[in-house]
Amino acid sequence: VQLQASGGGLVQAGGSLRLSCAASGRASSTFNMGWFRQAPGKERECVAAISRSGVSRYYADSVKGRFTISRDNAKNTVYLQMNSLKPEDTAVYSCAAEPDWSLKTRPSEYDYWGQGTQVTVSS
Repeated sequence: VQLQASGGGLVQAGGSLRLSCAASGRASSTFNMGWFRQAPGKERECVAAISRSGVSRYYADSVKGRFTISRDNAKNTVYLQMNSLKPEDTAVYSCAAEPDWSLKTRPSEYDYWGQGTQVTVSS
C-alpha cells in the first residue's frame, strides 16, 4: 500500500489544520492507521491511531481534546483534524498503516509509511 500525506503548513497558535492521508494499492479498510510526528531532536511519537472500522481510536495525552482522527474507507483516506494548535505541535507529521487486528501506537509496529508533511505553529 502507498500512502500520501498532505495538508501541512504554517499556522498561528490557536489555529487549525486538517491533514489527509490517501492510500492506494490496497483498500485502507484492511489497515489500522496512525498519525505520527517527529520534532527536531525528538523521537517519533504516535499522536493518534484509528482501527479499521473507525470504532477504536487512540490519542496521545498531549493532543486529547484538540486533535481528531477519522477515516473514510470509501475514499481510502484518513484525516487528522488539529485544532487549538500550539507551538509545541510543530513537527513533521507522517501517516502509517499496519494490518494487525489490535490498534498499535509504536512506530516499529507499523509496516507502511507515507512521506511526512511539515506542520509549523508560530507563537
